Amino acid sequence: MESILLILFYAFLSIVTINSVYYLFFFRFAFSKSPKAKPSPKEIGVSILICSKNEADNLKTHIPIWLEQDYDTFELVLVNDASYDDTPSIIDAFAEKDIRITPVHVENNEAFWGSKKYALTLGIKKARYDTLLFTDADCYPKSKQWIRSMSSAFEENTDVVLGYGAYELKKRSWLNMLIRYETLLTAVQYFSYALAGNPYMGVGRNLGYTKSLFFEQRGFMSHMDVASGDDDLFVNEAATKSNTTICYIQDAHTVSEPKTSWKSWFIQKRRHISTATHYKKKDQFLLGLFYLSQLGALVLLTILLIMVYNSILVLAVWGLRYLIVGLALGGSAKKLNEKHIIFFFPFLEVFLIWMQLSIFSANLISKPNRWK
Repeated sequence: MESILLILFYAFLSIVTINSVYYLFFFRFAFSKSPKAKPSPKEIGVSILICSKNEADNLKTHIPIWLEQDYDTFELVLVNDASYDDTPSIIDAFAEKDIRITPVHVENNEAFWGSKKYALTLGIKKARYDTLLFTDADCYPKSKQWIRSMSSAFEENTDVVLGYGAYELKKRSWLNMLIRYETLLTAVQYFSYALAGNPYMGVGRNLGYTKSLFFEQRGFMSHMDVASGDDDLFVNEAATKSNTTICYIQDAHTVSEPKTSWKSWFIQKRRHISTATHYKKKDQFLLGLFYLSQLGALVLLTILLIMVYNSILVLAVWGLRYLIVGLALGGSAKKLNEKHIIFFFPFLEVFLIWMQLSIFSANLISKPNRWK
């Protein structure tokens, strides 16, 4: 038994080291310690694309907010993806009052082509400008400078801009805190990877790329049969070290209404995680190793503490890891205005690891097949 515990202890040290390397040398120094972005303001034509399916209430609330952007040359391309509520009439009513709105309606008999990806393709084809910004119907910009901030990141050779999509704060809600922690961790990862020269994903709540790049990549054709992934799968395929940048200044953030029930959040995350199986193999490996190092370290910690094996040393190693994680996420959270959740990250991390394991297990049994 003593020899088995010794092997587990060394395995614990090895896995914690791997996990700490991710946080200390990658997340900490790639994004957390990156210099503050200095956007170069410019006036270029911008098309904002919002794909909506049964989003009547959100559209009524958010269209006026989008139209208040402090930017001269932009259009709002509102795509109705075969909605059966009042979405079509609301889009048309706003379009009649403001020439900056371009309506696009997908009929029910067209929906089988790929749901959201087909609808977005029609919207992109209709867009007037080469610079495209994407967000969702349940999102709104954090400031009136969102377009200006995101568009300023498009330099001469930049075709992809990765932004940050935050979630609204709901007080006294553990689910809300977990959602915002998971969102922060995901952003730290894709920002860090992009800065390290390996952009692998972006979020459709706040993403920009050029129309010309979209057609060079043949749009979503390589993954049209995958229900989700209009954002991360396209970035995974089209983004490179030389054509991608990030924009994380607070004026460039969008804010979304978070899920308020565990069931709806679980379904949403099942769809998101299932998409990752279509990433490039190297990205699957790197992301998988990070998650397994978290899960493995937690499992071995539990076993060693239950068996009362070198408990003081084990806890010291775990405490050192927490210090490293806190340093990495603390700097990043300050950049992204999420620092208030860092104090709870030891509890949120453990809970998220087990929730992700439940989601992975559920996806092994069945795959999500629709975006709405």
